[in-house]
Amino acid sequence: MEKHLDVPETQVPRVVIVGGGFGGLELVKQLKKADVQTILLDRNNYHTFQPLLYQVATAGLEPDSISFPIRKLFHGFKNFFFRLAVVKEIDASKNEVITDIGSLKYDYLVVASGSRTNFFGNENIRYHSMPLKTVVQSLQFRSFLLQNFEKALQTNDLKLREAYMTFVIVGGGPTGVELAGALSELKRYVLPVDYPELDVRRMNIHLVDAGERVLQALSEKSSSDAEKYLIKLGVQLHKHTLVKDYDGKVALTIKEGADGEIFTKNLIWSAGVEGNSPKGIDIDKITERGNRIKVDEYNKVIGTENVFAIGDVAAMQQEEYPHGHPMVAPVAMQQATYLGKNIKNLLKGKDLKIFKYVNKGSMATVGKNKAVVEVGNLKSSGAFAWFIWMFVHIMSLIGMQNKSIVFVNWFWNYLNYDRSNRLIINRFSKTERKQKRDEGKAGIVI
Repeated sequence: MEKHLDVPETQVPRVVIVGGGFGGLELVKQLKKADVQTILLDRNNYHTFQPLLYQVATAGLEPDSISFPIRKLFHGFKNFFFRLAVVKEIDASKNEVITDIGSLKYDYLVVASGSRTNFFGNENIRYHSMPLKTVVQSLQFRSFLLQNFEKALQTNDLKLREAYMTFVIVGGGPTGVELAGALSELKRYVLPVDYPELDVRRMNIHLVDAGERVLQALSEKSSSDAEKYLIKLGVQLHKHTLVKDYDGKVALTIKEGADGEIFTKNLIWSAGVEGNSPKGIDIDKITERGNRIKVDEYNKVIGTENVFAIGDVAAMQQEEYPHGHPMVAPVAMQQATYLGKNIKNLLKGKDLKIFKYVNKGSMATVGKNKAVVEVGNLKSSGAFAWFIWMFVHIMSLIGMQNKSIVFVNWFWNYLNYDRSNRLIINRFSKTERKQKRDEGKAGIVI
């Protein structure tokens, strides 16, 4: 007998939202006063501010300062229910979502399941590299980093010791650039004090990207400024370069047809993401590029009447964005705002509003007093841009407590570069990670 998810029966339309990311949370807020029952499903009971995961990974912040309990966020919301569940499949023919705790009927379904790391089919890289997409992964990387420095102390093999202290970051987007800058500051100010027996000068940080420049979403000037900051911090840039394989010891690279090798125990993969599309969506509704769900200009899944998708998982082809909008938080939040209004219009029999994305700018930081910011006509780099970046990120966090904790941490780090979160709580094991992933346990999402 099929088990049904335990939620109250309702006489009003039921809106089921899959995913508690930026888009999912914003849509719940938009539907607060609508005459609907809203149910949010997510595998975690917290929302993660993903732009700062790299700071958790490099011991700058603790995970609870960039995470916020979903239930706490919606205290006082009437006719709203949250369920901790993993969505296994969508059955659009029955208007039903199938989860690991039961099935659930819907009147309107919104898929806001975000994105996952794209390894482009390379299983060796998937197994041996370290992605940075979840809180768990950022904590795993932090433990892995510190464990490898401990191992470097225990070997007299200089080549192996250097491999433990060599980091290869694949992908020159904001995550790759910001992580490279954070590791450089660890190398300069923290690790020499923690590990005086090691010659930390032999620590190498490589940033590898297949494109002609880093931060390709920004202007050439901002990209050039970021590259100058990285080089000044000692990061070795490899442009026009692909990493084609990695066995846990050697990263094989290709640059202009010539093969190369980097001996490293630390490869961080931030070279791309793909839509985290759930099962049950017809294959003809999924894009070949990016595994995203095809939607119309109202975020309605092509060929359906009551199924929508927003954010990273949605591919809306418009003249300015023929392959879909950028997979960033502002897109998800703006689409959620439009969709919230359109669901209300559907209930009232009114016309729907066409989505139009307003790009409010992009930014990235490389280190203390080193950032690039583009907001409208404003293009800035250096210390002023860094303060803008810091202000925007603090204000974007959910909860006053989180804002305060991050501000205090950053202010302390600004004064003395000290990062006090250098703890190995659980020893990291790649084998254990693989077993958990293969068994489908929650928390290891790759």
